[in-house]
Amino acid sequence: MRRNVVFKELSGDQAVLFPSSISERIPPGHPVRLVNRVVDQLNIDHILSTYKGGGTSSCHPRMLLKVLFFAYFNNIYSCRRMAQALEENIHFMWLSGGSTPDFRTINDFRGKRLKGMIQALFAQLVGLMSQLGYVSLEVAYVDGTKLEAAANRYSFVWRGSVEKNKAKLEQKIDSVLSEIAHHITEDHKAAAPSEPARVSAQELREKGKELNERLTHMSRKEQRKVQKLTQEQLPRLQKYEQQLQVLEDRNSYSKTDEDATFMRLKEDHMKNGQLKPAYNVQISTENQLMTNFSLHRRPGDTGTLIEHLQQFKQHYEKQPEQVVADAGYGSEQNYEWLEENRIEAFVKYNYFHKEQKKSFQQDIFHVSNLYYNAQQDYFVCPMGQHLKKVGE
Repeated sequence: MRRNVVFKELSGDQAVLFPSSISERIPPGHPVRLVNRVVDQLNIDHILSTYKGGGTSSCHPRMLLKVLFFAYFNNIYSCRRMAQALEENIHFMWLSGGSTPDFRTINDFRGKRLKGMIQALFAQLVGLMSQLGYVSLEVAYVDGTKLEAAANRYSFVWRGSVEKNKAKLEQKIDSVLSEIAHHITEDHKAAAPSEPARVSAQELREKGKELNERLTHMSRKEQRKVQKLTQEQLPRLQKYEQQLQVLEDRNSYSKTDEDATFMRLKEDHMKNGQLKPAYNVQISTENQLMTNFSLHRRPGDTGTLIEHLQQFKQHYEKQPEQVVADAGYGSEQNYEWLEENRIEAFVKYNYFHKEQKKSFQQDIFHVSNLYYNAQQDYFVCPMGQHLKKVGE
């Protein structure tokens, strides 16, 4: 005998006299409630100061911060997806209080209002975690990773190529200026000029103006050289000088993102690395929570540690008592700085693992395995010869 099947009543189009509260549908321990409490404790005066006032009402920046933080928590980074979630997801509806800013409002807030303020907000969050006892800020586990930039990987500028081409161009300019100056002095029956010094683009521009005023007294050959000097060689010299200015202390940069440096990334299965425009991101952690992050334009980790820890002190007005890092940060400069700032360092040096190998320890010709006489400052080779210091 078949029993009657009973279904619950469909109530999608039915109105209710007392609408249910969204908050009742969110569990007490849900992460959205934590995001709400944390953002309510943040000091956002620096963000409020960016609003000029007047005109129509604006979405409150604290509400937009809650939406952004909770979206990032759920791996949502698109402003369009955030705007969609504000209309479909009850957690976002509860955070925004029913407000539905469009994707342009969210994008403008993130790109303009929060520009340059992310670090300060992050430091406040870490400060709250420290007050709650999640982190002590007394130890920093430091490591880095390279993030590929959104730039053309084939638009690179290399320091070696720029310096080489600039030197060749300067030689051509020197020879042209020397030849023209020689003819000018002959016309005035003066003594032959000395070898001209290297000129900058600004000096070459002034020199070109001076030569253009004398074009009527020059031969056609000299006029063509002056024309080539001002129209072709001067712009090239300006370009090389500008590229060196952008490079600063780096060896490369991308034309489509001048802040990105070409670094060797290890994202393929062969682990052989490829040179791509990227940034070196340094991260400090404690109890599996991030306590500091910094962005660097140099490929190696060695030269980033001091700047990273200085930023740590700038945010929290204290240095960690201990720093733990791998051999990529081992250098004499870093060890000296850590010792000067009274930071206990657990940082390996580059040869640490290599020195543990039996083949290294049995290499009688390696300098670390030679006998050293500290009083007279000499090494003794395996044949008994004294090796005296010649230079560094």
